[in-house]
Amino acid sequence: MSTIAFAHGGTVDKFVGDAIIVFFGDPHTLGVAEDAKACLRMAVAMQVRLAELNVMWHSRGVAMPFRVRMGINTGFCDVGNFGSEQRMDYTIIGAAMNLSARLQTLANPGTIVVSAETFTLVRDIVAGHPLPPVTVRGFRDEIVPYVIDALLEAPGRQRHVFAEHAAGLDLYLDLDRVEDGESERLRGVLTDALDALERRRMPAPEL
Repeated sequence: MSTIAFAHGGTVDKFVGDAIIVFFGDPHTLGVAEDAKACLRMAVAMQVRLAELNVMWHSRGVAMPFRVRMGINTGFCDVGNFGSEQRMDYTIIGAAMNLSARLQTLANPGTIVVSAETFTLVRDIVAGHPLPPVTVRGFRDEIVPYVIDALLEAPGRQRHVFAEHAAGLDLYLDLDRVEDGESERLRGVLTDALDALERRRMPAPEL
């Protein structure tokens, strides 16, 4: 995840338990909108990489998939060296950072939730939908979170990655990586699987 963050221009702030805090805009910025888009692309790349890792871990006997919730917000924060002579950290503090932490608690595992401020900046490169307004701890006013459904990598084109793991199921499908010659064979496999599932739903005939 750190490698992906650096590749997209993010600054890894710290690790807090099983969480990672990444911010954009300092020490270098491409502008508010481009920083928000870089952050969103980073988050999507992390989810894609995690899906790939889950396939590998599942093949090694890990039964439960590893899911990550993500929250993204855009706003003003204080960034710099904070601490004392004994311990100093280059870090980010402020309400905007705190809101991103609250947003990730609203996300379902495996999803990305962003603030209305961030969604306004990235809406030309994503498909998403709003959640009902909510009040979160530490903020007086209601906020409207947005769930990111897909990243639009070209005008009118969505990138879809499907990953699911359960007993009897090991699925990882990245449509952008399926070669044209394989599309028909893949469609046949998925059709056969759907037909089998449908037959299983049908009641057994009476004898």
